[in-house]
Amino acid sequence: MVQDCDGIPVLDLAPWRRGESGARDRLAGELRRACLEVGFFYVGGHGVEQALVDAAFAQTEAFHGLPEADKAALAINRHNIGYMASRTSMQRSSTVHTATRPNLVASFFMKRERAADAPEVVAGLPLRGRNQWPPQLPAFRPAMLAYMNAMEALGLAMLPLYARSLGLDDGFFEAAFREPSITLRISSYPPQDAFDGEEFGTGPHTDAGFMTMLAQARVPGLEILHRDGSWRQAAVLPGMFLVNIGQMLTRWSNDLYPSTPHRVINLAGRQRYSMPFFFDPDLEAEIACLPTCRGPDNPPRHAPIRYLDHILAFTGRNFDHNRDKAS
Repeated sequence: MVQDCDGIPVLDLAPWRRGESGARDRLAGELRRACLEVGFFYVGGHGVEQALVDAAFAQTEAFHGLPEADKAALAINRHNIGYMASRTSMQRSSTVHTATRPNLVASFFMKRERAADAPEVVAGLPLRGRNQWPPQLPAFRPAMLAYMNAMEALGLAMLPLYARSLGLDDGFFEAAFREPSITLRISSYPPQDAFDGEEFGTGPHTDAGFMTMLAQARVPGLEILHRDGSWRQAAVLPGMFLVNIGQMLTRWSNDLYPSTPHRVINLAGRQRYSMPFFFDPDLEAEIACLPTCRGPDNPPRHAPIRYLDHILAFTGRNFDHNRDKAS
């Protein structure tokens, strides 16, 4: 069953996950409509246990409640892993707003768990370092890893839907997601007394990657720029994920699936916690125009690019600790 919530489609994955006849084609069609018309959609019936979501939110709140010195000891590093304090990021690459003030959000970033002797760690390959874990919170690491594993499995399961929505074979994206680039960003947004048009929790932007899956925060604040030019707050639908497509899928699809700008303004009067999970291609994957998205009258608009180069350029523009690496 598919419905809309204030213009944002709601997709029920349960019939497809049960293997019902025709469910995959129907769902792929609704996914295509969502990507063409909105760039955001809710998913229900996804199979991720609510207990995992609740545990991750609990640990998110616990982490951001630590003394600032404890969090600063886990400062974000060149692999974009660790703590990024409030006012140390700015949406400098936004195409819909010229940022004049840094973001109020504070965040902690985790990526794929890697052993100390993993070849990519020993070699010091970019964005493939080891996670940092707060020693004050013994339940933090297992809760976050369990949540990340479940979200990665959901992302992989949804790849055939994206492929079919674009007229491709179900397994088309498998090679580019040999080892998905995964990032969990747990964020804390302080309440704002008012909005002056310049200071944001997170300024207007589009995400860099393929797909972002957002567990539903208890406090609203996320706003989406709809195709009619209006900013509208996204409703909180318990038990669902709010999903949006990013710049990488836009580039891959030759701009057929545009990435939708969004922002965060927390006027709820209390702290807002958020857990976006970024599900993206293998860092070494080459992203070139999809065969079903080009033709004699529609040539590729973007040159092929390695995903690693794309994401390093994005973080270099927007994250203060990486600005010297911007290209």
